[in-house]
Amino acid sequence: MDFKIVTGKGALVVPGLQTVRTLSLTLNETELQVNCVTSQGIQVIVEGVVIYKIGDAAPFIANAARRFLGQQPKMESQVYNVFEGHLRSIIGSMTMEEIIRERDKLASLVRSASGIEMEKLGLVVDSLQIKDLQDPTGYIQNLAKPHIAQVKMEARIAEATRNREAAEKEAEAAAQIADAQSISAIKQSAAQANAETARANAAQAGPLADATARQQVVVQETEVAKLEADREEQKLQTSIRKPADAKAYAQRTEAEAQKAADISASEARARRTELEAQANARKVEVEAQANATAAAAIAGATKITGEAEAAATRARGDAAASAIKAKSLAEADGIKARAEALGTNQEAVISQQLAENMPAIVAAAAEPFAHVGNLTVLNGGEGLNSMVGGILSQVGNYLPSITAALKNGKEPPKRPTKTPDA
Repeated sequence: MDFKIVTGKGALVVPGLQTVRTLSLTLNETELQVNCVTSQGIQVIVEGVVIYKIGDAAPFIANAARRFLGQQPKMESQVYNVFEGHLRSIIGSMTMEEIIRERDKLASLVRSASGIEMEKLGLVVDSLQIKDLQDPTGYIQNLAKPHIAQVKMEARIAEATRNREAAEKEAEAAAQIADAQSISAIKQSAAQANAETARANAAQAGPLADATARQQVVVQETEVAKLEADREEQKLQTSIRKPADAKAYAQRTEAEAQKAADISASEARARRTELEAQANARKVEVEAQANATAAAAIAGATKITGEAEAAATRARGDAAASAIKAKSLAEADGIKARAEALGTNQEAVISQQLAENMPAIVAAAAEPFAHVGNLTVLNGGEGLNSMVGGILSQVGNYLPSITAALKNGKEPPKRPTKTPDA
């Protein structure tokens, strides 16, 4: 160390070789106002104060002398910067609720974090106080609102409870007063009623005695009337009621006997009716069985007749079918033979057919004369021969076309109908 530290006493200084400079060891104070952000992202301004001094030990004085000797006014800004950084770091790891509730913890953490740096500066922190927290966002105020509302509610409840208790006490007192007044009024009314009753009893003593006497007389008269009524009842019982009961008993016995006789007669009639119904039912059953037997016989005969008719019809159908089949086979054989003949000797077959049908052909040619009413022949016999020859010549002219049609298997062309000239 190239300098000498002297504290609390004097020292010899060689002018020109040594220089004396002083460093105050008194307390210093630095105001803090740091903008911080909590772990919740809420902005908060922390206001505090740091009280510090240069340490008394030689190492602290040496460190402070190296940094602040001749520049002691800069000490405050250095301390501010140290605490500003640590405050921001520590508050950034805490919530707003922790900062509010645990300010001592916050101060302790800041002092611990800044202790090493302050020691390097030769400074010792005597005190760190968090004076205030400013909340630009209003979080602290909003955080307090539920508690404020709770406190206000509890205050209102307490006030209402006290008011209710006071009202109950007042009501109890009023009720007690009313009860006392009511009891007093009742007692007064009872006393007055007793007095009135006594006066009324005194006033009614005479009439009441008369009424009591009359009541006793009426009671005695009632007893006498009751005894007389009992005597009359006994007379009626002996002279009227017993004979009437005997007569009623006789009538009831006679009615029961008549009822029994009627019941027996009714049962006999019912039994007779039942037997007749059974006999009729048996008769109907026998007739039904007979009818059923006859119907079965008729049905059997009808069945046999139907089967015979069906067999005859079936035989007739078989015979007709056989005849049709034979005719069809004969026609088929004829057609087959004709086809074979046409294939082998066509001219001969056609000539035979023309010869066989020649009368019909000539008749067809002469058919127009059938519709002639009067026929006038000119030139006598020659005219008649000429007319007949014309008809035959028409038939001869028509034969080639018929022959060609038969060869080709077509229907012969129809001859146009022409009425000969008369």
